[in-house]
Amino acid sequence: MHMIQVVFLTVLVFFVIVSIHEWGHYFFAKRAGILVREFAIGFGPKLISVKRGETRYTLRLIPAGGFVRMAGEDPEIIDVQPGQTIAVRLKDNLVTRLYLDRLDERSSVVRGEIVSIDLENKLSVTLDIEGENESFSVHPTALMISRGKETQIAPLDRQFGSKTVAQRALAIFAGPMMNFVLAFVLFAAYIQMAGIPVESPDKLLVGQISENMPASKVDLKEGDVIDTVNGVKIGIDFDKMIEIIGKSPNIPVTMEIIRDGIAKQVVITPEPNEEGVGKVGISAALPTRSATFTETFTGSAKLMKNMTVSIFEGFKMLIFGQFKLDDLGGPVRTAEVTSQIAKQGIAQLTSWTALLSLYLGIFNLLPIPALDGSRLIFLGIEAIRRRPIDPNRESMVHFVGFALIMLLMLVVTYNDILRLVRGE
Repeated sequence: MHMIQVVFLTVLVFFVIVSIHEWGHYFFAKRAGILVREFAIGFGPKLISVKRGETRYTLRLIPAGGFVRMAGEDPEIIDVQPGQTIAVRLKDNLVTRLYLDRLDERSSVVRGEIVSIDLENKLSVTLDIEGENESFSVHPTALMISRGKETQIAPLDRQFGSKTVAQRALAIFAGPMMNFVLAFVLFAAYIQMAGIPVESPDKLLVGQISENMPASKVDLKEGDVIDTVNGVKIGIDFDKMIEIIGKSPNIPVTMEIIRDGIAKQVVITPEPNEEGVGKVGISAALPTRSATFTETFTGSAKLMKNMTVSIFEGFKMLIFGQFKLDDLGGPVRTAEVTSQIAKQGIAQLTSWTALLSLYLGIFNLLPIPALDGSRLIFLGIEAIRRRPIDPNRESMVHFVGFALIMLLMLVVTYNDILRLVRGE
C-alpha cells in the first residue's frame, strides 16, 4: 500500500470515529430544539470554518477529539446592558441585527440607547431614540454583531439548560452511543470481509506478508496454500512450519505452494531475528467461508463483548498503577499504530477502527470531569434533587477536568514523539 494511501486512511479513521461521536451529540441536540453553535473536529486554532444554517462547522489544528458547542453552555454571548448605545436593523418590524460597535458605519439602522432588553424570554428591546422610548420585538434568530463577529441570540427555549433532564441526557449519551453503533457495524463488516473459519480445515494458507522481509521478495501471495517446507508435509501444522524455518537462518528453504490448483516451488532464505531464529515474515491463515447474516450479527456482538472486557482490563491496570508511561499512547501513537495496521489491508483496518470507536465510546462514559460520563452524573443528581446543581460549580469541575486531560495528553504526546525520535 502506498504511503499516500496509508496517510489518507489514517486520517480517515480519526475523522470517522470523532465525527460520528459528535454527530450523535449534534443530531439529538437539534432534535430537542437546542441551538448548536459549532460542530468541531479537533481543538485549538481553526483550520477550516464553514457556516451552514445556524451551525458553524470547523476543522481545528489539534487532532485530539472534537466538540459540539450548544447554546447555554458557551461563554461567548455578548452581554448587553441598559445605557449602552446600539443600532438595530429591522425587517418586517422585527429586529434581525443588533450592532454593538462601529455604529456610524451602519446604514439603514435605528440607533438608540438601551432602556431595557430581554433576548431570552420576551425577545424585546426598548431604545431611547432622541429622548423618546420605542420598543421593538426581536426575531428569535437575530444576530448580534460586534468586532466583525456574528453571534446568534439564544432564546431560553433554544438553550441546553431549558430542556428536560431526559432530553439533555440523550443529547450527551448520543455521542458514545453512536460510537457503539459504528463499532458494531464495523465489526460486522470485518467479519464479512474476513469470513468464518471452515470446520475441520485440511490446509494452511499464506496470511499476511510483512514488508521488507524475505517473503515479500519472492513470489508468495496471500491465500497461497502451504503444501510442504523442505519436503515436509505441513497440512495445518503451523508450528511445524515455524520450527523448520526457525532452524534455517540464512539457509535457503524450499516451500511448495499451491495457487489456483497449480503447484509451484518458492526458495526463500529466512533472516535471523535477535535470538538467531529464522524468520521469513509471513503469518498463516486457515481457510474461511462467507459468514451468514446470523453469524455476522452474533460474531459482531461477541467481538464487542470481548473487546469491551479487554478495554476494562486496561483501565484496571491503569487505576492500580500496573503500567508505565510508555504503555500509554496519545494521538501520535494512535496514528502510528493505525498507519501500521493500514498496511495490512482494509479488513484489519476496519477491525482496528471498530476497536477505536468502541474505546472512544467507553472512555467518554467514564465519570471523569469534562467527559460525557461526568455530565451524565450531574444530570442524574439533578433528577434526584429535582433541581440543577449550580452551573458555575459544574462548569468549574468540567474546566478543571478538561485542563487535566489536556495536560495528560501533552505529556503522553511528548513521550510518543521522544519514542519516535529514539526509534523505539
